[in-house]
Amino acid sequence: MSNKKNLIKVEDLQVVFQTVDGTVNAVNGVNLDLNVGETLGLVGETGAGKTTTALGIMRLVQTPPGKIVNGSINFNGKNLLELSEEEMRVIRGNDISMIFQDPMTSLNPVETVGNQISEVIEIHQNLGKEESIKKAGDMLELVGIQRSRINDYPHQFSGGMKQRVVIAIALACNPKLLIADEPTTALDVTIQAQVIEMMNKLKKDFGTSMLLITHDLGVVAEVCDKVAIMYGGKIVESGSLYNIFENTKHPYTEGLFGSIPNMEEDVDRLSPIKGLMPDPTNLPSGCTFHPRCPYAKDVCRENTPKPTVIEDGHSVRCFKYEEDTIKLFLPKEENHE
Repeated sequence: MSNKKNLIKVEDLQVVFQTVDGTVNAVNGVNLDLNVGETLGLVGETGAGKTTTALGIMRLVQTPPGKIVNGSINFNGKNLLELSEEEMRVIRGNDISMIFQDPMTSLNPVETVGNQISEVIEIHQNLGKEESIKKAGDMLELVGIQRSRINDYPHQFSGGMKQRVVIAIALACNPKLLIADEPTTALDVTIQAQVIEMMNKLKKDFGTSMLLITHDLGVVAEVCDKVAIMYGGKIVESGSLYNIFENTKHPYTEGLFGSIPNMEEDVDRLSPIKGLMPDPTNLPSGCTFHPRCPYAKDVCRENTPKPTVIEDGHSVRCFKYEEDTIKLFLPKEENHE
């Protein structure tokens, strides 16, 4: 891993929204690290701050009410938070592209899919209309849609085909980083598998790095090299795919896996995580997960855990693993104090 070139490094990113109900603390000091050619899965429940993190990276947080109040986003040697809006427009769609959550609403219903793909190419690659349309046809074929459908409108496509068109638009300028926000959520299982297979192929063929936002750990297992688990606007555990799936540490990550049916185990009921995601306008004191955590102690309610490195590349934000508090969580026979 160490010999790979870093593409993007997000440090201490903080995003808030000022509303009539108070300050929404959506992203609270997020750190992410992605190398060239890697795919990072950003996982968590709805409301964890995943999409806001992605919009922060793209500099698309709506202001007002939203605002990036702290942090740095170093992409290819540049801090994106220090660039002008004009400089960001050059990067968006060209170096960094984003697939938004719902393909049904991501496409313009009164424009042909060919025009929507070619527009991106014209703007960012300075090609003429004819060349752009030809490349738009190439992109459709790349995602498994016949070139002859270039003059069709979005309503003439199924949900899965629309998602392919959205991916074609995102990949039209061969971006270095592709941010995919729940790219399979609105699709049935068969189409999901096809989209996952296509994304893996494109990643292999073009060496594109990808930030995959999802709550589906099955998709993560199929696509990702690294995983970051998000809760209450913070990364609570991060590591390689093996670290997270085979050496799970954070109680929240344990809860996510406990909520998934296992074909190899014979159980009567799943073990869902009790309670609900915290209100971002009124986050709990200390560790934000403590009201739902089966291991919570007084220290969890009163103090905020720091990231603890378990092994190279695997870190967890939990007092169970901090040197000064680890003994509080040991079984009584092991805790002699």
